[in-house]
Amino acid sequence: MANNIKPQKKIKNSVSTSAFYTIAYIVVGLMALICLIPFIIVVSGSFTSENYLLFHGYSLLPKDFSLEAYKILFKVPGTILKAYGVSIYVTVIGTFLGLVITTITSYALSRRDFKYRSKISFFFYFTTLFNGGMLCSYIFITRYLHLRDSLWVLILPGMFSVFHLLIMRSFCQAVPFEIIESAKIDGAGEYKIFFSVIMPLLKSGMATIGLFMALGYWNNWYQAMLYINDQDKFPLQYLLYNMLQKTEAMQRVAALSGIVVKDMPKNSLKMSMAVVATGPILLVYPFVQRYFVKGITIGSVKG
Repeated sequence: MANNIKPQKKIKNSVSTSAFYTIAYIVVGLMALICLIPFIIVVSGSFTSENYLLFHGYSLLPKDFSLEAYKILFKVPGTILKAYGVSIYVTVIGTFLGLVITTITSYALSRRDFKYRSKISFFFYFTTLFNGGMLCSYIFITRYLHLRDSLWVLILPGMFSVFHLLIMRSFCQAVPFEIIESAKIDGAGEYKIFFSVIMPLLKSGMATIGLFMALGYWNNWYQAMLYINDQDKFPLQYLLYNMLQKTEAMQRVAALSGIVVKDMPKNSLKMSMAVVATGPILLVYPFVQRYFVKGITIGSVKG
């Protein structure tokens, strides 16, 4: 009698499990589609004529197809390409240096045999409670570091974050200390242990922090507005912001003067700028997605 009941329970469990996964996939798929719809609307709006957007609004597919916004945006392609180059350079160099500094610091603070790790950690955590403010940062960067109109002013301020330090420290603490001890017994030095043993185990954490840093550098336009006056050193985000501000200023002046400005796709121009600015990040994200998901999972459960 007992043998007849067990297969029935297994069948019920398998059916309930399959139903659960089916419902879960449907819900997650719908949520992913909902998250994707705004970006589809942005892309569609960038290829839609300005008149259609003004009178009919946005749609999932471009109804009145037009490339006018992209023609205006790429009227001087050399400027856009140069801004792309600046953004790529700042993002790559800043992310690389930031990852190196953050990983080394986090590893040192996670070592149980590091005598002063609690005292040094306090100085890092203390900076999260108080901030010197923008005026102090501006004076320090311009008068003491002399970084005005230098690409390093776009790299150095975002190269280190205590928030990234805390996340990476959780990854480092997840590595068993016995691995370090066994490497020491085998005769490995500290540099050998870090670069050959520890770093390969921190790929998911480095991908997570690296993506955060890359997004921060790529979307940063505020630093350029404060410290960069040379147009050849404008990053992409600030160049697009500057173009949009000039376009809106021209429209306001024309409206006050009673001049009708034609062929100026303000709304579709905003959409095309968003597509141009977010395109490279969307292309990079699939390559680090599996490390990013794993890193978020580990970082969320480790204290």
